[in-house]
Amino acid sequence: MKQFSVLLLTFWLTLTATAQVPALIDRQLIFGDPEISGAQLSPDGTYMSFIKPYKGTRNIWVKKRDAPFTAAKPVTADTTRPIGSYFWSRNGKYVLYVQDKGGNENFNIYAVNPSDSPGAAGVPAARNLTDVKGVRALIYRVPKTDPNTLYIGLNDRDKAWHDLYQLNLTTGEKTLLRQNTDRVTGWVFDWDDKLRLATSTAADGSSEMLRVDASGMTKIYSTSIYETSYPVGFHKDNQRVYVVTNKDKADLQKLILLNPETQKEQTVESDPLKKVDFGGVALSELTREPIFTTYTDDRLRRYWKDKAFEKDFQVILRELPGMDIQFGSSTDDEQYWLLSATSDTDPGATFLFDRKTKELMFQYRPRPKLPINDLARMEAIRYRSSDGLEIPAFLTLPKGRDPQKLPLVVVPHGGPWGRDFWGYNAYHQFLANRGYAVLSMNFRASTGYGKQFLNAGNKQWGEKMQDDITWGVKYLVDQGIADPKRVGIMGGSYGGYATLAGLAFTPDVYAAGVAIVAPSNIITLLNSIPPYWESIRKTFYERMGDPNTPEGKAQLTKQSPLFSADKIKSPLLVVQGANDPRVNKAESDQIVIALRDRGFPVEYLCAPDEGHGFARPVNNMAMLALAEQFLAKHLGGRYQESMPENVAQRLKEITVDVKTVQLAEKK
Repeated sequence: MKQFSVLLLTFWLTLTATAQVPALIDRQLIFGDPEISGAQLSPDGTYMSFIKPYKGTRNIWVKKRDAPFTAAKPVTADTTRPIGSYFWSRNGKYVLYVQDKGGNENFNIYAVNPSDSPGAAGVPAARNLTDVKGVRALIYRVPKTDPNTLYIGLNDRDKAWHDLYQLNLTTGEKTLLRQNTDRVTGWVFDWDDKLRLATSTAADGSSEMLRVDASGMTKIYSTSIYETSYPVGFHKDNQRVYVVTNKDKADLQKLILLNPETQKEQTVESDPLKKVDFGGVALSELTREPIFTTYTDDRLRRYWKDKAFEKDFQVILRELPGMDIQFGSSTDDEQYWLLSATSDTDPGATFLFDRKTKELMFQYRPRPKLPINDLARMEAIRYRSSDGLEIPAFLTLPKGRDPQKLPLVVVPHGGPWGRDFWGYNAYHQFLANRGYAVLSMNFRASTGYGKQFLNAGNKQWGEKMQDDITWGVKYLVDQGIADPKRVGIMGGSYGGYATLAGLAFTPDVYAAGVAIVAPSNIITLLNSIPPYWESIRKTFYERMGDPNTPEGKAQLTKQSPLFSADKIKSPLLVVQGANDPRVNKAESDQIVIALRDRGFPVEYLCAPDEGHGFARPVNNMAMLALAEQFLAKHLGGRYQESMPENVAQRLKEITVDVKTVQLAEKK
């Protein structure tokens, strides 16, 4: 198998080298606003909604399902922040969306009736249904039996815990159903929209599943802080519940059925290849039966349970050979489905599939002007870390270039309890087009590969987790692909931490780094987590380190790049959102001040209207323009010199004079 992998890699390298070097792709085509995205069907299929810029900001539009997109009308007109997440009410009367202020993550729920007459803004008036300052709203259930209702959570009483409310969509009236005094993290409803279960986190960090009775709540299932379990939906009998778990001796997560009354368990399914965690199950609201299950390996694997749907899927594949198919919204009768078809070199197209006629109808491409023939292939690779642990990774090589001694940009994912996937990746394509090899890896602590792999990252920030990144660089250097003198690292959130750690702890490996919303001091990071993360505080202490113990504080100090800033000797670009509730501005200020005070050059961008990452396109484009130029200067790749006037102006506005930086007050 190893020999086959080497042969495959050699064949791929040969193909990469023989292709023609593509022209420089405009940043705007990769990262600018999609022309159309996020389409959804109304429950009865009469209408289709989607996201499209309106007055320069992404907003929601609505049209008749079969009407051309040119016939659509905007129904929201937010000019300050793009709308990203929205859905239809069960009766199709309202479009509902969530929005925060400047990235502070205090989301409110808004409702707009598309049939209302436009107001002064040119769109129907939107109502803020949870208009409470400093409160973060969560949506638990969109009930089918009461389509004028939402079940939501509000942390208005206690910032750390959300109480359960019933929200009337017409009047906005909120009725308190359950006061959260039991450390509840979620509420689970059955097929008939009856509240049946709750999930909670115990004081020791273990996860619990509670049966909700008239007289109170009873614990029926629990997993330790080093295990994972969560409910995903009820069985068609409306008695048993599907649960994903890796409790006890199991390493990989599997799907079980749990009876909340008897607490009896029945294994349903685990990975047939015994390689990765159970991924997900699609349940039909019509039949209440599973449609398919999924597993994310080097590529997505799907296992069909509904044979009729599987036949329909074969029809789709014949029309879209070689594409990855993802299913989106459907009508209540499940006749019409929206789906997207993507690949590693294609950000995709959206289609409408009629299960009755078997007709597949093209709807739109989100980025129709992107020259997909110029995009580079992504390959799954594996290499060994410092202790021999195998690390799954994804490598993109620049098209048309000899894959020898290339400049390399490493892009670690955030989380860190998340993962990277094979498929279209805008950063990979952007950097590969500029001439870089691009590497992303699922270092230990990444999810999807079993609890042993996940737990191997416990208390390993900056150490074994960082080794998993460093040894990826070593692997590509040993293969002759990467030039050891031209290696950069760029990432956000935990990826930003890994960037700082790479420059501070392995200063000879990297020639430049771009750290986006990056923790520099893990102690101050843990001491400033948002109050609504209280349920996972103990998990943070167990997986990262406890700053309240002498041992934990010493470990976290050692692993914090801030305290090794004197070892940094490669250029650094720091990017921050001023309103970030997760990684406070102080995290970036600290490292910038430390480098400035030792006379080391550092560049700093800080957007006053952003949080944990840049949502406003003008801010994002300004950051990318500078990052591209920064990497080209220090690694030798290509870069696009031009930028629109508004982006150039915004870049000037958010560029910080590091001489003036003072430590921001911790929130």
